[in-house]
Amino acid sequence: MKTEIEKQEAEDQLITEKRQVDYDTREFVVEHIIDKFIEGEYKIPPYQREFVWDKEKQSRFIESVLLDLPIPYLFFADDKDDGKLEIVDGSQRIRTLVAFKNDDLTLKGLEKLYKLNGFKFSDLLESRQRRFLRKTLRSIELTERADFEVKKDIFQRINTDPYDLTDMEIRKGMYQEGEFYNLIVECSQNPLFIELCPISENRQKRGEAQELVLRYFAYSEKLAEFTHRVDVFLDDYIKEKHNGSFNESEMKIQFENMLDFVNTYFPYGFKKAPTHNTTPRVRFETIAVGVTLALKENSNLKVANVEKWLNSEEFKEHTTSDASNNRLKVIGRIEYVKNKLLQNAAN
Repeated sequence: MKTEIEKQEAEDQLITEKRQVDYDTREFVVEHIIDKFIEGEYKIPPYQREFVWDKEKQSRFIESVLLDLPIPYLFFADDKDDGKLEIVDGSQRIRTLVAFKNDDLTLKGLEKLYKLNGFKFSDLLESRQRRFLRKTLRSIELTERADFEVKKDIFQRINTDPYDLTDMEIRKGMYQEGEFYNLIVECSQNPLFIELCPISENRQKRGEAQELVLRYFAYSEKLAEFTHRVDVFLDDYIKEKHNGSFNESEMKIQFENMLDFVNTYFPYGFKKAPTHNTTPRVRFETIAVGVTLALKENSNLKVANVEKWLNSEEFKEHTTSDASNNRLKVIGRIEYVKNKLLQNAAN
């Protein structure tokens, strides 16, 4: 049984937290939303991903609007500096509306309104075009009093569907204003990293390069603390760096030294073969972290016969796409690379 003091303290906390989430509920017609986006009144912040919806997903959204089906709230935040509205959640929906209105979207994959497949906006009857533009969408607008922490918390809560945002996109939404996330982005844009570690265009849009860089730093620094949940391990690590201090220059040099070493001694970089145009996560982290741990023990390391063990069945077993992420497997494959490099030192 809780005491009266505990009950009152809990109530006071609830009231305080509710005051921090200051918002207004609004309803706008589609045409207004499109016009404001085109006029630049809506800002897409760095933590919003690129336009990644495929044509079928865009088409299904338009179908939902046409059928008056329930549409999730759009979330905006009033930018206290310029008064424009920052899109906290809903950029994919808004950009789909704009694309459809501008005839940049041809509907496809519709099941309910299958006779509209192949239609553009201009193909609709003019009366239907007017009705579409008069459709209303609900929105929640956080006032200028809502700080970054409030926006971050809302973004995380409304983007927990794994089929909507990737883990890294959610982290981007939470930490994109921090110095450590900026370091991750800078490293992911390193020309040598891009050359040695190719990533498909679609995965690039979903934050895969930043995911790999985060894994590299987390495993390089705290491998011994890893248990079994990679996502939790990475979430804890980036949160710690975001809230604490770190040596940016030292971490950047470590990353660059690792890339130089891989470029010198690994014939295909992180790829399995010269013709491959994508890099498996497990292969990247195994080589990258293994190299870094070896260089920590021998900063002047030079090696020979890398290809011999790199092409071995043993290494392939360590780095298959379905390789386990349990603690022993992760540590085992990274230690395998580190030990092979140190054992084959040429100096």
